Parts: sequence; structure tokens; C-alpha cells
Amino acid sequence: MLQVCYSPQYFATTHTNSMEKLTAVANALKPSGCFQFHEPELIDLDILKSLHDPVYVDAFDTGKPEKLATFQGFKTWNTQLRDAIYRINAGQIKAAELAWQHQISANIAQGFHHAHYQFGLAFCTFNGLALIAQQFPDKKIFILDCDQHGGDGTAEFTLRLDNLFNFSIFALTSGCRSYERAIIRQIHKQHGNFAQYRAAIAEAFAMAIDWQADLIVYQAGMDCHQHDPCGSPWLSTEYIQQRDAMVFQLAKHHQIPLMFVLAGGYQALPALVGLHAETFKIAYEIYYGE
Repeated sequence: MLQVCYSPQYFATTHTNSMEKLTAVANALKPSGCFQFHEPELIDLDILKSLHDPVYVDAFDTGKPEKLATFQGFKTWNTQLRDAIYRINAGQIKAAELAWQHQISANIAQGFHHAHYQFGLAFCTFNGLALIAQQFPDKKIFILDCDQHGGDGTAEFTLRLDNLFNFSIFALTSGCRSYERAIIRQIHKQHGNFAQYRAAIAEAFAMAIDWQADLIVYQAGMDCHQHDPCGSPWLSTEYIQQRDAMVFQLAKHHQIPLMFVLAGGYQALPALVGLHAETFKIAYEIYYGE
């Protein structure tokens, strides 16, 4: 079975559906019997304070000052949201461990790639991608970010963490910068094509192999889908599925442990859940199918 981290406590009521969708995806997967679920505990605050400014972590933990606690964009602070974020980040660490044990794993969560050291941004509170590099300093962590928005926070964390590499494929820059270990490939929202996308994925794997990555963390974003408010009109459901299959096939072929997360997606929940669930089904078929 495919190893998956998830807790019912991942759920929180928001104005974006970004937390609500996690439970919906988990519920869509459970009937198949193809996935083994692992429920993480709350993360130790000292771990988050090693990654982020302790002043910011304390603000989010207490809700005060409210401006800093809600700087990531959620309209209100509450303990339900706080504890969901804590469990999701604990799930990042657990899913990484499971990937090393089983070659493939997932966390039904976002990577929170817009979170910077001193603050959260764009509905991202703590950077769950950089967190893996922080927690496993002897491992090389390669982020393949296929969200529609550039992973600006993760790119900045590559300047703080020598074992972190960020490769971001996007249409919307979101302030994402390029550094020695932060590579950006922008594919035009209107005039791009899937051949360019495939080439970027192939380039990312070539870099991961050359860098001798110990783990690839794949952000399987759905906000690039053609029906998403942020999406690229040319990136169809079929192409999204081909993207996912290409990533999983390359990781399996090159025997690089891989964990994946959901990243963004903002269309109506039923359609969005179907897209995310398909990523899990594709991963299962490639790693465990006939």
C-alpha cells in the first residue's frame, strides 16, 4: 500500500477551502484500500523555532499580535487552524521518513511554499518544504514545485539551508527568485505548452541526479489546471495526469525516494478533489500496480 500521512485534525474552516480539501481528499481515497494512513502528532514548537523566527512562531501559537499571527492571509486566528498547521508540519517530517523506508509516500497537505523565515504569506504559515531540510541536515532535499505560483519562500530558504534545492515550475512568479540552488522555469500562462512543461520536469530530474538528491519532494499543484481561476488554459486534465505519471516514473526509474504533497488548487471542491485524488491513484499504479 502507498504510505500516506493524514489526520482528521488537518481540517480547519477557512475562506479559501485550502484546509477543507484535505479531509475531502482523504475521504475520497479511503474506500479503495490502496493507502495506509499514518496520523501524525502535534509538532514540537522548538522545531518550528529552529526554522522560523521565534517571534513569528510565538505569535502564531498565541494569536498575538493578531496582525503577525494572521499575516499569511487567513482572516482570523483560531486554535483549530493553529493545531491543523502543527499536525500538517509533523506530517511532513513523518512522510519524509516513510519515503526513505518505502521509496514513495505522501502527506495530504500543502507544502506552504510561500512562507518565509520571518512571516507567512499567501495562506502559507510555516514552510513545510524547508522544514524537511531543517530536520534532516545530513540529507539532500530536492523540491520539485509544480504549483502555478513560484515557490518564493522555499527559494529564500535555500540561502539558509545548504541541503535544500528548489526547482520551481510556474506561470505566476509570486516574487520567486533564482539562486544557486533555486532554479525557476516560468511557462507562459497563455502561450506555454506541455512540451515545455515536460522539458522542465526532465531538467529538474537531471539536476536532482547530478546533485545526488536523497529525497525529492513533489508539489503536485492543481492551481495550474485549465479550469482553475489561476490556471493555464492549455494545461488539461490529461496533461496534469501525464505530468504526475512522468514525475513518479522518473523517480522510480532512478530509485530516488519521493514524497508528494497537494500544493494549490482553487476551483470548486468536487472537481478539485477528483484531480488531487487522481495523483494518488497514479502514484499507486506506478509503484504498486500490475
